[in-house]
Amino acid sequence: MGHLNLPASKRGGASTAGQWRILDAVTGLLFALVLAFFVLVFTSLGDSLAASGRRSLARASSAAVDPRQRGRVISVIEAGGRATVEACSAEEVDHMPCEDPRRNSQLSRDMNFYRERHCPLPEETPLCLIPPPDGYRIPVTWPESLHKIWHSNMPHNKIAERKGHQGWMKAEGEYFIFPGGGTMFPDGAVPYIEKLGQYIPLSGGVLRTALDMGCGVASFGGFLLKEDILTLSFAPRDSHKSQIQFALERGIPALVAMLGTRRLPFPAHSFDLVHCSRCLIPFTAYNATYFTEVDRLLRPGGYLVISGPPVQWAKQDKEWADLQAVARTLCYELIVVDGNTVIWRKPSGESCLPNQNEFGLDLCSEDEDPNVAWYFNLKNCVSRIPTLVGEYAVGSIPNWPDRLAIAPARVSPMKNGKDVFDADTRRWARRIMYYNNSLGLKLGTAAVRNIMDMNAFFGGFAAALSSAPVWVMNIVPARKPLTLSVIFDRGLIGIYHDWCEPFSTYPRTYDFLHVTSISSLIKDPKSGKNRCNLVDLMVEMDRMLRPEGKAVIRDSPEVINKVGRVAHAIRWTVKVHDPERESNGGEKILVATKTFWTLPSSH
Repeated sequence: MGHLNLPASKRGGASTAGQWRILDAVTGLLFALVLAFFVLVFTSLGDSLAASGRRSLARASSAAVDPRQRGRVISVIEAGGRATVEACSAEEVDHMPCEDPRRNSQLSRDMNFYRERHCPLPEETPLCLIPPPDGYRIPVTWPESLHKIWHSNMPHNKIAERKGHQGWMKAEGEYFIFPGGGTMFPDGAVPYIEKLGQYIPLSGGVLRTALDMGCGVASFGGFLLKEDILTLSFAPRDSHKSQIQFALERGIPALVAMLGTRRLPFPAHSFDLVHCSRCLIPFTAYNATYFTEVDRLLRPGGYLVISGPPVQWAKQDKEWADLQAVARTLCYELIVVDGNTVIWRKPSGESCLPNQNEFGLDLCSEDEDPNVAWYFNLKNCVSRIPTLVGEYAVGSIPNWPDRLAIAPARVSPMKNGKDVFDADTRRWARRIMYYNNSLGLKLGTAAVRNIMDMNAFFGGFAAALSSAPVWVMNIVPARKPLTLSVIFDRGLIGIYHDWCEPFSTYPRTYDFLHVTSISSLIKDPKSGKNRCNLVDLMVEMDRMLRPEGKAVIRDSPEVINKVGRVAHAIRWTVKVHDPERESNGGEKILVATKTFWTLPSSH
């Protein structure tokens, strides 16, 4: 205290206090550094931050992030200059641009909006090639892949650890093994399907197209194939990680999707059977909005199967009562309640609405097209059934496989629709024969299982492959005529998509990509101007394609030259061929093979 009255020049303690303050600051800094070290090294937060940092560093070192540099690389490639698209970092091996949890986790949780598609702008999308994981091998071929896949291709053990006791999958040596079970059928899909077959005509071709909601690893759809029922399975990207990736690696039709705020990307009245096994979709929530979406998708006379909650489930009496009330409101016929499984049949005729009901449901307006489903918000109304319902209801539509080659009623709105349909079917039968015999593509061999037709029209390409051990995802571009309903009517599957956005699938999920008129996929059909660029589209094709997979592209010689330049920039090998004799003279066919490259070893 005596020092307080001394002049500053005489206070020996002043410098001492300053030294203590410096020592305190140094000690605090050292403590913070030690704490940060423990957080980064010994916690999951550290792992997350480290991964994020590696991603940021990798992206910052490429042309992917800088829009100007990104634009220059694209311009050089399109002009035929020497430029290559670099590899993404190892952390991006499973990257899906529109289902990125780092981006989507910041969005609203209402109606699971954050788990739907949310695509970055092109300039925000890394311009780089997704590498395979360390140890990746060419996938196990079909049908063996239904039962086992390489562990190294998807080294994600979470599902096996959490769901192994329910028969989903298990790790066994260098493989993941799939016994065929599920949460509601732990003894296997086969006895479960046999049980359903007591109430539903699963054999004989009456049912052909099915939708499995919240599918897990898609064993239900995989084992329905022996009944010639083609099931499209979907689930969101969720905490189990990669369930759809496992399904596609097994060779089962599947995609990443979420029933949230929008219609699912399918036309109305497409599926003969809709199945939910513990999918946990709250069908009666939001005044039964989700049930009415299922009703939109289900073909008149089709079957709805729900297994698991809330069907006769403990402590869910109200939810079960509400579900039954919605089905009664729409005049669904109750086929059976067997344990925790309920089966309903949708009426084959016109809707019984309007009627008095507790959900306030009524028919949608007459000017609303139930087939429009690309970024179309769900509405709390019941889709109308067109007047030609009897011509495509289950029981009226021809059985499989006859329905494949018969022009369905829904071609009639198109001018000369039946003639166009028949000509398209004949054209693709010739072209597939040419592909196999003259181009050596061998589409009927074990090397090819998962195929995508990126511009499918009436599905003629897929129809010509119906006897081969393959399945085809038929894509109808969202800005083109909505012909996807015709594809479903003939017993095939597909979705709407806009190719100026990434597709909702994991990397390396298709063996073969086919596209007719690739230039039309990026153009505005009205103005004729490009809405996006060819480089981004082909980088996305590379993301979807498996190493050593093939892409076949048909277009004018000028466009094929551009495609060839981009193909070299993304490490594809290319051969250009003349088309079959009956084809238009101004067309060329480019056959590309994705090379099997890997990142340099970090060891």
